[in-house]
Amino acid sequence: MTITSIVKISQHMQAIPLLLKNITKHNVKYMSSYAKYAEHKGINRIRNIGISAHIDSGKTTLTERILYYTGRIEAMHEVKGKDNVGATMDSMELERQRGITIQSAATYTIWKDYNINIIDTPGHVDFTVEVERALRVLDGAILVLCAVGGVQSQSLTVNRQMKRYNVPCLAFINKLDRMGANPNRVLSHMRSKMNHNAAFIQLPIGLEGNCKGIVDLITRKSIYFDGNFGEELRYDDVPPEMRTESEEKRHELIEHLSNCDDVIGELYLEEKSISEDDIKAAIRRTCLKRTFTPVLRRRDRNPKKVPLDPSRSGDKSFVALAFKLEAGRFGQLTYMRCYQGMLQKGENIYNVRTQRKVRIARLVRLHANNMEDVNEVYAGDIFALFGVDCASGDTFVTDPKLDLSLESIFVPNPVVSMSINPANTKDRDNFSKAIARFTKEDPTFHFFFDNDNKETIVSGMGELHLEIYAQRMEREYGCPVLLGKPKVAFRETLVSPCEFDYLHKKQSGGQGQYGRVTGILEPLPPHKNTLLEFVDETVGTNIPKQFIPGIRKGYMAMAEKGLLAGQKLSGLRFRLQDGAHHIVDSSELAFFLAAQGAIKQVFENGIWQMLEPIMAVEVTAPDEFQGAVITQLNKRHGIVTGTDGTEGWCTIYAEVPLNEMFGYAGELRSSTQGKGEFSMEYSRYSPCLPEVQDTLVQEYQRSMGLLPDKDKKKRKN
Repeated sequence: MTITSIVKISQHMQAIPLLLKNITKHNVKYMSSYAKYAEHKGINRIRNIGISAHIDSGKTTLTERILYYTGRIEAMHEVKGKDNVGATMDSMELERQRGITIQSAATYTIWKDYNINIIDTPGHVDFTVEVERALRVLDGAILVLCAVGGVQSQSLTVNRQMKRYNVPCLAFINKLDRMGANPNRVLSHMRSKMNHNAAFIQLPIGLEGNCKGIVDLITRKSIYFDGNFGEELRYDDVPPEMRTESEEKRHELIEHLSNCDDVIGELYLEEKSISEDDIKAAIRRTCLKRTFTPVLRRRDRNPKKVPLDPSRSGDKSFVALAFKLEAGRFGQLTYMRCYQGMLQKGENIYNVRTQRKVRIARLVRLHANNMEDVNEVYAGDIFALFGVDCASGDTFVTDPKLDLSLESIFVPNPVVSMSINPANTKDRDNFSKAIARFTKEDPTFHFFFDNDNKETIVSGMGELHLEIYAQRMEREYGCPVLLGKPKVAFRETLVSPCEFDYLHKKQSGGQGQYGRVTGILEPLPPHKNTLLEFVDETVGTNIPKQFIPGIRKGYMAMAEKGLLAGQKLSGLRFRLQDGAHHIVDSSELAFFLAAQGAIKQVFENGIWQMLEPIMAVEVTAPDEFQGAVITQLNKRHGIVTGTDGTEGWCTIYAEVPLNEMFGYAGELRSSTQGKGEFSMEYSRYSPCLPEVQDTLVQEYQRSMGLLPDKDKKKRKN
């Protein structure tokens, strides 16, 4: 990817100096200039950009390259355990351990006397609020797309967020050297799924293992990346076999620009010559207006592979991988395999990721649950250590200067969640100990507290996975637990507007309470049905302005729990139109209670309905199972919104109520011979089916003692 063109494309985008000519010659110069960063610079010399994408598209890796090529850092490190040092931007210990970005991280660099502030955002749907925070303060963003995965579910979410904050963006196709890379498919999806007026400004010279460089369509030059880290750029003419394709794509670029830029459009219609400067200026104008999205490309460079010596001569430095953690009788037991060298009892080893030193007091070989003490281990041995604080996939060496690490372990994301609670409250201490142990031993076993529904949740790879851990808690910790389906965050709202006129009046000697509120409680449009609004439409002094906050607080307090099924209220607008006050007895508390009484009045007189969260579901499976997958989604009241396919695999997009998605992971595996995968993210709230609403209302009334318990009826019979 060349920054030369981007610098002239958009001053908002001058922050992507990835592949500049003679980049290493500038490193020292720019490193020394960081001391001047604190100097005041005009706003035209400051750029704020963000990196956003679907999880595992390469956002943090791209940021790492920007920092390296601009001289901000001295060495590049990989994200997912390829060198176990971790990326600079993943500073949280949990981020380095999991190889994901959890919190937005900010950094700065300098390029051509411009101060560049960069924010690296998470890609996982669970941390989407971090992206929202970042986009709110950015001048521009880079939308990173995987050449293999293409436009994925979270890509669409990020795209919507950029549109919400009107953030100009560049599209950046990554991982061109991976098996199955198809940038043309990605561009097609950008146009069809994201509605971008997008076109390439670069073409790759070869794909997958043959990826050598890129062709800049604007300058009609090819660029090759030489050197160990692609820091040496070599410019040349367009390869003869690509000249026809390059001219076609350049013409396509000009066509797309002419559709959204008057200057280029006029030149195009009049068939006048269009220069490089004309194209660059047009791209800058349209990019800032969000009417055109320039698409750039880059290939990943794999880390250098270092051959290890497995001989047992003992003259090579010790290298081992920690592949399993287990809580033993004498503390944490760490399983390792030695790949090179020899380790003796009493030596010191270093964790490559954390750089912590550990003294080896005991070496053991294992036979089932029996241990055998040994004095040394050699390459090829599998052994265990006690008292080593590390994570699965960490590399250990005896020479702290040895700059290498073993490829880490792939950890899939959990797919099933269930609520969990100890059967007896007295067992909470043992429950906490068990959870702490199992989550450390098994990176696919997750535990968290859901503040919305006030329940603890565990997540894993399947229902059996979670049931096994529940049984282990009882057997190993004497803590029986109750597993259940997590609660869904339903909401309550009005079907149609309802008027209210409520008088709160109380007199019991001394100053009383008096407050009257009149107005309308009405539903908001579907796209705002998760919000609550309060509008003061009063005129005059019937309700003094100092009492208005009390009315709003009363409305918000009542919205915490509805009377239909005990769920939160949402999608409502409280329009305060009139009221009355008493010169002595009125107070903020009186109007607080009056607002609550008004909501109760609407509960009795209005027509209410339940809303449920709808999830955007993406299912990938072999073509032969497409019919079975669609049938399953239909049975779960899902609506198929689209399908896609490539090389024997199909991807099905659907919208399904969250309440219907429990147990789907096991069903999908069964029907696709274990080959199917799915991901889902929140899409919107929508009215429940009548039968679902009736069930929720009856369960709530039964829990409140308003309906007889079914079990009591059975016992009486």
